[in-house]
Amino acid sequence: MRTVRDLIARAAARDADAVYAVATESGAHLTYRALLAGCRQVARGLESQGVTPGATVSLVMPNGLATVQLLLGCLWAGRCVNPVNLLSQRDQMRYVLDHSDCTLVFAAPDWVDDVRAMVAGLPRSVAVVAVDPDLVPPIAEPAAGQDPAPPTPDDLALLMYTSGTTGQPKGVMLTQANLAANALSISAEHALTAQDRVLAVLPLYHINAFAVTMLAPLVEGGSLAVVPRFSAARFWHQARDARCTWLNVVPTIISYLLEGATPPRSQTASIRFCRSASAALPPDHLRGFEQRFGIGVIETLGLTETVAPSFSNPLDPARRKLGSVGRASGCEARVIDAALQPVPDGVTGELAIRGPNVMRGYYKNEAATRAAFTPDGWLRTGDLGHRDADGYFFITGRLKELIIKGGENIAPREIDEALLRHPAVLEAAAVGIPDHHYGQEIMACVVLRDGARCDEEELREFCLDALGRYKTPKLFCFVDSLPRGPSGKVQRMKLAELAP
Repeated sequence: MRTVRDLIARAAARDADAVYAVATESGAHLTYRALLAGCRQVARGLESQGVTPGATVSLVMPNGLATVQLLLGCLWAGRCVNPVNLLSQRDQMRYVLDHSDCTLVFAAPDWVDDVRAMVAGLPRSVAVVAVDPDLVPPIAEPAAGQDPAPPTPDDLALLMYTSGTTGQPKGVMLTQANLAANALSISAEHALTAQDRVLAVLPLYHINAFAVTMLAPLVEGGSLAVVPRFSAARFWHQARDARCTWLNVVPTIISYLLEGATPPRSQTASIRFCRSASAALPPDHLRGFEQRFGIGVIETLGLTETVAPSFSNPLDPARRKLGSVGRASGCEARVIDAALQPVPDGVTGELAIRGPNVMRGYYKNEAATRAAFTPDGWLRTGDLGHRDADGYFFITGRLKELIIKGGENIAPREIDEALLRHPAVLEAAAVGIPDHHYGQEIMACVVLRDGARCDEEELREFCLDALGRYKTPKLFCFVDSLPRGPSGKVQRMKLAELAP
């Protein structure tokens, strides 16, 4: 099973009438038989639009059964899909549609006019087709005809653009083999079965949802419950009503759920585990979630460049390590120094990854591709951390976000986690700001809990006790929310703009 078509074919052959996807709001569902038939229909539709094998098809659509069907149909047919981030600024979205060289865009009805305006001035012709994301695909087999040639493992399958917080977005090139390899790895890591169903609250234009909630269930013939968008008020009801057995979330969602009501244990009894990804989860939030909801949390970490997870804690709760993103999963990982050489366990450096899930490179950007890899082929993640003697990795920050105060390296996450222990603080993020004497000083941006009262002096005294004088922020900035990218990661560089 080295392509997405292989995964779909095996699942449909095993139990064609099993449900693959169900819509939480309408109850409409998609069986594996219908999924396979829909893939064939999508292939015929692409041929009729003149979209040749290997060409790129963009999607500007929110979550829905039709979105799932189109994404998988394009992959099955050997086309490259480009899910566009709906939270992008219009200039960035137009850049992605231009740069991707897409020849066809599927767009939700309320996006069609905007998309047509974006592609109108492009130097090539781009067809825009309106599709209702909630439309239930037909179950009937398409008219007789020959299926397109199957894609090869090396064919480009997914072109997903990074958030572009420090410049124009970069198009990450992922092959059929990359996608299949990580689907198999995720399924094995979490011991997924045909009876497992995940609550798919994350947007499918994000690599986490694309790989974990959409592709991983295909391996054993499991299923996903498709949610239009995350709602803290409806989350537990959706999980119960859809009979979900596992959850796939990001730390931001865990933070919001901890602020909400506690469901009765009978409502969460069927949920085996909750996996958290995309950013480091504060240990206090992990402990709070497990104690409050009675569901174990598996912390994982990955990149768009690695088809989502490349690190995972074990399924066995006794073997998980609090504060760790786990062991290498489906790949090799090591820690390297500034000279790109491996360092011993316990020494902080940059995490590097090598394996079948690692991207081919950045689309039409050879310079960025070269910079992303070491000379011997390891992907540089930009994450700072260390590995312990048991092979577990711990993340302390981002290479570009490291605060260097008076020559001392300070990991922003250490300050974040200290502030989160204050009872009035809901969210916190530290960032380096220019300083005449130290080179950089520390500013902390803080979101207070509803109804909580706290001033700068109180937080400063709290940090002096928890962190010591050198790591205590010089400035505190109270904000309504923290800027985040599409994966839920805090965009610290934007916080720096708040400095006086």
